[in-house]
Amino acid sequence: MRRGLRRILAYWRAERRTITQGFIALVIASFGSLVAGMALGSITGTLDALPGLIVMIPAAIGMRGNIFGALGSRLGTSIHAGLYEPTRRRDGILYQNIFAVTVLTFVISWLLGVLARAISGVFGVESISALSFVVISIVGGVLSSIVVGAFTVGLSIWAHRRGWDLDSVAAPLVTAAGDAVTIPSLFLATFLVGIRWVTPTLAVALTLVTAYVAIRSVLTDLPLTKRVLRESIPLLAVAGAVDILAGLFVEVRLERFLVYPALLVLIPPFLEGAGALGGVLTSRLASKLHLGVMSPRGRPEAVALLDTSVVFLFALVNFSLTGIAADAAAGLLGLRSPGAVTLVGITLLAGLMATVLTVVVAYYTAVATFRMGLDPDNHGIPMITSTMDLVGVVTIVIALLAFGIA
Repeated sequence: MRRGLRRILAYWRAERRTITQGFIALVIASFGSLVAGMALGSITGTLDALPGLIVMIPAAIGMRGNIFGALGSRLGTSIHAGLYEPTRRRDGILYQNIFAVTVLTFVISWLLGVLARAISGVFGVESISALSFVVISIVGGVLSSIVVGAFTVGLSIWAHRRGWDLDSVAAPLVTAAGDAVTIPSLFLATFLVGIRWVTPTLAVALTLVTAYVAIRSVLTDLPLTKRVLRESIPLLAVAGAVDILAGLFVEVRLERFLVYPALLVLIPPFLEGAGALGGVLTSRLASKLHLGVMSPRGRPEAVALLDTSVVFLFALVNFSLTGIAADAAAGLLGLRSPGAVTLVGITLLAGLMATVLTVVVAYYTAVATFRMGLDPDNHGIPMITSTMDLVGVVTIVIALLAFGIA
C-alpha cells in the first residue's frame, strides 16, 4: 500500500507540469461552464414556453464537446507524433479535420433535432414541432461551432508553439467553450421558431444545406476526413440519442429543478467536469496507445493506473469548486439554492460516483477501439461525454435523493 502510494506521488511529481496545466484548464473550464449554467438558470421562461426544449439541450451541449473535443484529441496526438502543421494545405491534417467537423456539425445537428422530437413523442412528452427542433438545433449548432471551432484550432496552434500537452488541456477547455456558447446560441435560435412560413421555410432550407454538405463529404478524396466521418457519424448519432435521454430525465423532473433553479445552474458545469475528466484520461491513453507506451490489455497496466490517479486528484478539486461556484453564481442571479454546503455535498457525492464510471468507460473505450483497428481519438471523447451526460444526470438525482431534495 505504502509502495503504491509512493509510486503515485512520484508520478505526480514527475508529471507536475502536465498536472498543473490540467488543473488550470479544469478551473478555467469549471468557471467558464458556469456561463452556460447561469444562462440555463435564467431562461426558465423559454423552457416553459417551448415544451421539450430541455430534452435537446444536453445533446446540443454534448455535441460541441464530442465533435471539437475529439478534434482536440486528434490534433494532440498529431503533435505528439510530430505530424502537426498549422497550414492551410488541403491535404494537411488541419484542413482535413476542419472539413470533417464542418460536416459533422450540420449532419449531427439536423439529426439531433429529429431525434429530440421523435424520442419526446415515444415517451409521451409534450414538445415543439420537429421543424422547430431542426431550426433551433442547426442554427444554434452552427453559431456555437464557429466559436468553438476557432477556439480549438487556435488552442492547438498555441499548444504546438508553446510545447503544451494538448491532451491535458483540450478536453476541459474545449468542452467549457462549447458549454459557454451553446445555450446562448440555442436561445438566439429560438427567436426563429413559431413564425408562420418562416420556420418551415428555414427548416427546409437548412435540411437542403445539410444534404449538400453530406454529399460533398461522400465525394471527397481526403483520406483523413473520410475516416473521421466514417468512424464518427454512427457513434455521434448514438451519443446524441443517449444525451437526449439525459435531457428527458431532466424534463420529467423539471418542476423539482425549477423549485431550486441553482440546480439548473449546476448541471452544465457538472456534466462538463465529468466529461472533461474522462476526456483528459482517454486523450492521454489514446496518445500512449498510438506511441506504443501502453498495451491494449483488459487489465490496466501501471501507466494507465497512474493516469487514473491523476484523474481522481482532478475530480476532488474540480467538483468541490463546481459546487461552490454554482451556489455563488445562483446567488448573483437571485436564484433559489438549497444552500452552499448542501450543493457542494451533492456535487461531490455525484461527482465521485460519476468519476468511477468515467475511468472505466475511458479506459475500455480506448482499449477496445484500438484493438478493433479504430482510432481512440475519434471514439473516446464522444463515448465519454455522452455516457457522462446520462450518468451525470442520474448521479445528480441520486445525490439529490440522498440529501432529501428530489
